[in-house]
Order: sequence, then C-alpha cells, then structure tokens
Amino acid sequence: MSQPAPPQIFDRGLIHRRLDRAWARGGAQPDFLLVRAAEELRDRLSLVKRRFALAADFGSPGPHGAAALAAGGQVDCVIRIAPTAASLGNGDFLPAVGDLERLAVGDGRLDLAVSLLALQTVNDLPGALLQIRRALKGDGLLIAALIGGETLTELRQSLTIAESEILGGASPRVAPFVDVRALGGLAQRAGLALPVVDLDRAVVRYPDMFALLADLRGMGAQNALHARSRKPLRRDVLMRAAGLYAERFADRDGRLRATFDLVWLAGWAPDESQPKPLKPGSATMRLADALKRRG
Repeated sequence: MSQPAPPQIFDRGLIHRRLDRAWARGGAQPDFLLVRAAEELRDRLSLVKRRFALAADFGSPGPHGAAALAAGGQVDCVIRIAPTAASLGNGDFLPAVGDLERLAVGDGRLDLAVSLLALQTVNDLPGALLQIRRALKGDGLLIAALIGGETLTELRQSLTIAESEILGGASPRVAPFVDVRALGGLAQRAGLALPVVDLDRAVVRYPDMFALLADLRGMGAQNALHARSRKPLRRDVLMRAAGLYAERFADRDGRLRATFDLVWLAGWAPDESQPKPLKPGSATMRLADALKRRG
C-alpha cells in the first residue's frame, strides 16, 4: 500500500526559481546567515575527534558549508548536492544538483552529512531526515542547521496586525518554523541515535523594515507558502506594517531588530558501538543519592 503524499506546505519550484535569481546577481546576495552557519559548522565538527572519508552537503543554498568541510582537514572527499545549478558555486568538492525531498544517494555510503539553512522548506521534514539517515554508514554523523524558532517574529507580528487592521484579516506571510523540542522528536522518529538539538540566535539590525525585506529578496527567501495570497501586498498595508515595526521593535538609536534563529541538530546513524541506556533496575546508585551529589 503506497504512502499518502505529504501536504504541500511550500512551493519548492518557486523557492528554486528565486534562489536562481538571487545567484544570478553575481555574488551580491546577502549571505551573512550562511557565513555564520558555516563557521559554526566548522567549530562543531572540530569537537568530533574523527576523520571522515566521504561527506555530503545536502541542499544548502550556497557552497559555504561544503567549502568549510573541504578546508577543515577532517574530510577526505566532499560532495555538494545543491538545490539548483546556479547555486552550485566553486570549491574543492564534487558538485551535483539534487532535491532534498528525493535524495539520489545510496544507503550506507556516507560518513558525514551536513545541511545548512535548507531543511526548513521541505514539505516532509521527517522523510528528508530519514533519507539522510539511510545514506549514512553505521555511526555516521548528521549535522544540520535549520531556520526556526522565533525567526522573523517582528516582521510576522507587524504584517499580521497591519493586514488585520486594514483588510479585516491576515494571510500567511512568514513560514512556520520548527522549534528545538519538535526537531529532537523528529530526529528520533527518523531513526537518528543520540540526537542533540540547540539554538543559535542572531539579531540583525536594519534602518527600516524595507531594508530587511530587500535582504530577504536577495536571499531568495520571500514567502513561498502554497497557501500564500497571490495578490501583491497593498502599499497602505506595507506602510502600516513598517510603522508598527518601528514602534514596537526599535532600539534607542532607531534601528530595528530582526531575529534569526538557527536550530542545530546533531545525530548519528545507529551502530552497535554506541553507548546504550542501562536496563531498568540495573543502576548501582539510587536516584535520590545521585541528586544529592549534584546538589
């Protein structure tokens, strides 16, 4: 019996077309989030005292992660599977184009898989994590960063209030984001062992809301929800939203805050060599005594 298709939350074709347009600008797109994620990836991987024969970067919208792997000295061979040909980039890695929702990678081939700022726009996140886990060898490692948490909460609130005031209702403008607790559960559901999830918050400041919107366009990160309104946002709604943003989220110098939360996931393909939880009743110390020692 075939599995039902996942709900279509995101217009993946539109996401890819916008990413191509962003890269067609010749490197002028804002990439500060990818730069931050690639630096954090390098730092996190340096804590793992292991060499990796074969690694793949899945779907990251730029070559930053693959370049960090190639330069880090822990990986012998890096494959970069980009979402579009225009976003492949250059570097010391093997380039390919592929879809995060239909990974063309054989089971048990990879020692390391990474993905930076891409998994938040797949329609079936548990399915994508499962495919990546299957591509890993036993005790292979996944490190991924997703846009999540309270990202763009200021913009979301301002647009929702402005549309409600002027139009009597609001259409979805900012995508739903996964939170830390939910991602840990999804990782376990995908069969990843020893999952660890944490959050890295970046607060970026802008002169006005329109500068933020320009950055989002430059990243190819505008609204791509299937349920989005196809009508352009009215000027009076935009101006009201900009006013609300300035009233509610300005610092003392007048610059406006924009929150970007990077939710990080690390997990391992199951393997017999990994530590196992103790069987019930096999502990040698009572819980009460352990708690006293921690106090």
